[in-house]
Amino acid sequence: MKKIPIKAQEVSPAARVGNFQEVVTAYSEEEALSEASRCLQCKEPLCIGGCPVGIDIKKFIYHITQKDYASAYFKIKEKNNFPSICGRVCPAEYQCRKACVLTKRGSSFASEQAINIHFLERFAGDYGKNNDLDTPVKKENQLSKFKVAVVGSGPAGLCCAGELARKGIKVDIFESLHKTGGVLRYGIPPFRLPWDILDFEIDYLNKLGVNFITNFIVGKTNSIKELFEQGYASIFLGLGAGVPSFLGIKGENLCNIYSVNEFLTRVNLMSAYKFPEFHTPVNIGRKVLIVGGGNTAMDAARVALRLQKIKGMALDVTVVYRRTEAEMPARRLEIEHAKEEGVKFEFLVQPKEFSGDDQGLVRKLICLRSRLGEPDSSGRRRPITIEASEFEVDCDLCVIAVGLKANQVLINATAELEINKDSDIIVDPASMETSIKGVYAGGDIVGGEGTIIEAMGMAKRAAHSIIDSFGQA
Repeated sequence: MKKIPIKAQEVSPAARVGNFQEVVTAYSEEEALSEASRCLQCKEPLCIGGCPVGIDIKKFIYHITQKDYASAYFKIKEKNNFPSICGRVCPAEYQCRKACVLTKRGSSFASEQAINIHFLERFAGDYGKNNDLDTPVKKENQLSKFKVAVVGSGPAGLCCAGELARKGIKVDIFESLHKTGGVLRYGIPPFRLPWDILDFEIDYLNKLGVNFITNFIVGKTNSIKELFEQGYASIFLGLGAGVPSFLGIKGENLCNIYSVNEFLTRVNLMSAYKFPEFHTPVNIGRKVLIVGGGNTAMDAARVALRLQKIKGMALDVTVVYRRTEAEMPARRLEIEHAKEEGVKFEFLVQPKEFSGDDQGLVRKLICLRSRLGEPDSSGRRRPITIEASEFEVDCDLCVIAVGLKANQVLINATAELEINKDSDIIVDPASMETSIKGVYAGGDIVGGEGTIIEAMGMAKRAAHSIIDSFGQA
């Protein structure tokens, strides 16, 4: 008999839209066992190749089928220090699940029949958390004389630090904000990644001896040269891409037009949804527009709905996207959740101009209809505006979520650091070393805006290069 995929339970849209509590419920033991039993235990598992950090997916799922959840947890931790995070936010449908043999070859994302690897990873990760399992670490004493500076406490920085610390290397992480976690903290709402999960995973690094230094901007507080002078043998740059992109259209400077960075940072990092308990206000409108089609756009739309609900407003949030739903880079799950919660979508719409009132507040977005042409450099069909198709959309708040760019503080302060036309740091793709000897980089600061697990994959590569360089020292 063909086994039916087990979907994780979710809080109903009506119940969840009024708060910031987690939406997706973890597998029960029974559900995890049922889903794990669907795995074919392929002789040559393609799913492992679909994981940027190379988790032995076949083996950890096998351990679950044997009810050996501790071994499943430890097997994942061999390659990934943060299973409870990745099990929640990894875009598995584009990576490991897409590579699953149960997905039809050539599909752009995983089929419903593919094993729900991410939910099983979350189950194992949460088991480790709930049972206070500590991963055995064999530290190599000969490397304890080395000290490494990691810049940024987002997914790349945390991953690199964990790999180095497990080898006995002393690691200091420098974070510009007052809290650790980078984009995991300021960019992802707690209804997708609860803070206790993030804190637990970061605390694991504390147990490994990693030292966190917050409110420290490398490139301003200290330069790269000064860090070397302080005795760091190598430096890893995991800065992320924290500078917002804008549309570059008339009226974009009107009040109540937010960058997605400011909007989500106010809510996620600074708890604006609990104002005045937390002293961080955030505006919310009665007619909210979100411009963009990625995960941050979905997060912003779902946050806006919750803010409207908390303030007793009618729910009215619309996502405006210049391509069709098929081209949206957001996770299918996040799009589905947004729709369930009441977010509306306008596809094939190109923003042209904002208009406001005499007080300088945004009131309308003037748009053009589009059609799809030939594929562009992203591989997606390019939107082409249609003449004489202009129309207006009412709005009193708009969030621009059209991508992020590299932060320029460190780059501008380090002339010898080679960058490309997009201001991303250029690295040797094999070693992840930059143009400065002993300085490595990974994550969004290298490849542009990407996924958390991709950032971790680059960070692991850099960490191994750093470790190898110490072996040659």
